[in-house]
Amino acid sequence: MEISVIKTSLEEIRMLRVLFLQENNFQFICNKCHDYGWADTYVFVVGEVKIGYGAVWGQSKREDRDAVFEFYILPDFRKHATFVFSKFLETCNAEYIEAQTNDPLLIQMLYEFAQNINAENILFDEHYQTTFSIPGVVFRKRAAEDKMNDGDGDHVLEWDGEILAHGGLMLNYNIPFADIYMHVKEPFRGMGLGVLIVQELKKLAYDIGRVPAARCSINNRVSKATLLKAGLKICGHRLKGEIKRKD
Repeated sequence: MEISVIKTSLEEIRMLRVLFLQENNFQFICNKCHDYGWADTYVFVVGEVKIGYGAVWGQSKREDRDAVFEFYILPDFRKHATFVFSKFLETCNAEYIEAQTNDPLLIQMLYEFAQNINAENILFDEHYQTTFSIPGVVFRKRAAEDKMNDGDGDHVLEWDGEILAHGGLMLNYNIPFADIYMHVKEPFRGMGLGVLIVQELKKLAYDIGRVPAARCSINNRVSKATLLKAGLKICGHRLKGEIKRKD
């Protein structure tokens, strides 16, 4: 099969990206890289037919383009995925592959083409709704006069006039997903406040027509337990590996 791998614009592969997101139906945590100009895109062409695309970004510095993070081929051509991916690597000269384990095509390429593979993050999606409460603790929108001590959450948990925790929703992911983030102040940890604010942020996501999701570091056992207790479930991991070079 004769294939051309051509560096192109986001607009040229936009409809292929729509198919990628529809087919996989998960929160794609690198989605914002395209809209913020942090990625280079390549289209795969056979004859005059666009059969897929790939994208690279900087795995440690945004200005670099050393990591493949997105790879999609139309189903009719997927039997040629290994060949197409090898041609893609030859063109983009990436050194790493970053993949979500719930992305079956790219994770296959990661296992085939990479070494020294490590998990960096745990990915969560919605599972069930909870009904936790803590007497006297109020969930509300952050006010201009709130003393946040550099906290950036736009919603808070308050008790007797004191801010105990803050958090919010990041909406720069693929629709309909919203990414939950939260922080509980040191003196108030171990009281269930993390679970409570995640629960309330999930409700907020639904109120604005979004589906709650989250992620945490693979080593953050406290956040993992909090998210699970708040009714989320593990849906995958984010892995990174070094591309194996030919001798």
